[in-house]
Amino acid sequence: MIKEWWQRNGMPLLTGALLALVAVFGWQGWQKYQSSQAQSASVIYQQLLETALDPSGEPDAAKVAELGKQLKDEFGGSHYAQYGSLFIAKVAVESGKLEDAASELQAIVDQPADATLEELARQRLARVLAAQDKTEAALQLLEGDADQAYLASREELKGDLLATLGRDDEAHAAYLKAKAALAEDAAVGGLQMKLDDLAKGDA
Repeated sequence: MIKEWWQRNGMPLLTGALLALVAVFGWQGWQKYQSSQAQSASVIYQQLLETALDPSGEPDAAKVAELGKQLKDEFGGSHYAQYGSLFIAKVAVESGKLEDAASELQAIVDQPADATLEELARQRLARVLAAQDKTEAALQLLEGDADQAYLASREELKGDLLATLGRDDEAHAAYLKAKAALAEDAAVGGLQMKLDDLAKGDA
């Protein structure tokens, strides 16, 4: 009786149990691997951060690029790699290498790890494009809706770009939109000054 039951049910049960064990240990192994990867990426990112934010004000651009490349090669698409790219772009801008900065930022905008990174890269790329006298392209980047958390900074940036093009009415509207998006207790002094300057220009 038991022998017949075993022949009929034992093997499937044993196979199921083995598969369950494999799944459990496989998941635990994957978790450990992920934790190890995150730790390794964190160490490289910290080195990049310390290099990019050198207290002397003269970061080693080559070292920053090297660490950034390592992050992208080993942890491409991760938050660490993309935040690293933001710092690579920062150092590139400070070194006058605007094309390099634009390339780093465009890669994030094209395939962001999350919405925050996309918006940060988008606004910084717009500034870089404006510095390259590509203000219209910068404005195109800022079209569309932005999350409420980033709306004020995006609209203020749009206002700045529009003002440089002499499109004062549009700049005024963007500044007002930025001001409205700020929390009631937020400092609006800088924005108000820009609005006042536009008003003086129209007077």
